[in-house]
Amino acid sequence: MEIEKEHISVNPTELENLSDAPFSGDEENGGSEERKTEINGNWIPATSITEAKINAKAKRRLRKNSSRDSGRGDSVSDNGETLKIGVVPTSPKGKLLDRRSRSGKGRGLPKKGGAGGKGVWGTPGQVYDVEEVDIKDPNYDDDQENCVYETVVLPLDERAFEKTLTPIIQEYFEHGDTNEVSEMLKDLNLGEMKYSVPVLAVSLALEGKASHREMTSKLISDLCGTVVSKTDVEKSFDRLLKELPELVLDSPRAPQLVGQFIARAVGDGILSSTYIDGYKGTVDCVQARAALDRATVLLSMTKGGKRIDNAWGSGGGQQSVKHLVKEIDMLLKEYLLSGDVLEAERCLQELEVPHFHHELVYEAVVMVLESTGEKTFKMILDLLKSLWRSSVITMDQMKRGYERVYCEIPDINLDVPHSYSVLERFVEECFQAGIISKPLRDLCPSRGRKRFVSEGDGGRLKLESY
Repeated sequence: MEIEKEHISVNPTELENLSDAPFSGDEENGGSEERKTEINGNWIPATSITEAKINAKAKRRLRKNSSRDSGRGDSVSDNGETLKIGVVPTSPKGKLLDRRSRSGKGRGLPKKGGAGGKGVWGTPGQVYDVEEVDIKDPNYDDDQENCVYETVVLPLDERAFEKTLTPIIQEYFEHGDTNEVSEMLKDLNLGEMKYSVPVLAVSLALEGKASHREMTSKLISDLCGTVVSKTDVEKSFDRLLKELPELVLDSPRAPQLVGQFIARAVGDGILSSTYIDGYKGTVDCVQARAALDRATVLLSMTKGGKRIDNAWGSGGGQQSVKHLVKEIDMLLKEYLLSGDVLEAERCLQELEVPHFHHELVYEAVVMVLESTGEKTFKMILDLLKSLWRSSVITMDQMKRGYERVYCEIPDINLDVPHSYSVLERFVEECFQAGIISKPLRDLCPSRGRKRFVSEGDGGRLKLESY
């Protein structure tokens, strides 16, 4: 058979791209002669071409599976055999979470510099510029460039108003800071309910103490001009006068108290002085008429429009010591004239100074020492007994009052010569009535009578036992 000879022009680097087709020529002959092929004028043995094709096929197979076998450490030897370097293969899950390139190229760094992947918004420290609006965008709107976004607070209705402002006013009765209340009210959208702020504050103060009413008057005065206007204040008092029949059910003294609020508002300058005159002859409600009469009386007691600062009195620790001493002294003198124990007890509680009740005990005992009759002795004893049994005066305050008398009895004795004997008698009566304890009674100082020279002590006085 005649052998066909092919004339192929192949570069040495193109050997690996040769096809996998079988050789042409007569390969069935079992002759020992080696067949050759001419390439570029050179005769190359057929075995060399066969080896080149095998190597090219192995390399193509290796590149095809490189993405799966890149981490296994496989390599191909010169003769086309696959070698294991000994690298432990990674798990499929580990490959899935690996951000390094799987193509076997590059330096093994994370893709996109670490800015790629699910949940990643960019490289650390990257700052995004303001996105410009595309005019050619189909959803583009001319008005969106001039649009201003603001937080809208809906106005409060009547139910939400009372539910929101009641805790604010009750908390104000504890701290007394009007500025804090003003800032909190400015954050709310009161709308047409502004005039209801004084109404709610006065309604809550009617059920509270005298100090709460004083704080309410200050709150209304400070809120006028910032949160509410003078027109709102007048409107609020108009509503209070209309609701007096309902307020009387909870607070029997509501007409007198509302009248004091009106007088205080006129004195503070937040309510017109002609406000009361506008109601003359037009009021049919008995409670409203009583409130207006009370306000008229209080305003007539002032001269030249002077502010009524003492309409409620200063509550608790806001009062000065001199003022408290004067109030307690007047309380005891009124009691000695009237003899009404319950009225004296009520006046003492209205002072709202339980930490200063020892002053009443001290002043009461001194009045007994300075008195000359038995009437004051018995009335003061009955008063202290009533205050002790009703727990208005505590044990600590009672003890402090008696100890103050014990310490100052030498000075009192200079003005009242028989003060020691009167004190011993009064202390003993208080102990028998259960007002003071036995240790407190034993602390009472005593002064013996003057001894004569014939008795052997030279006329010296006995030492005081206190």
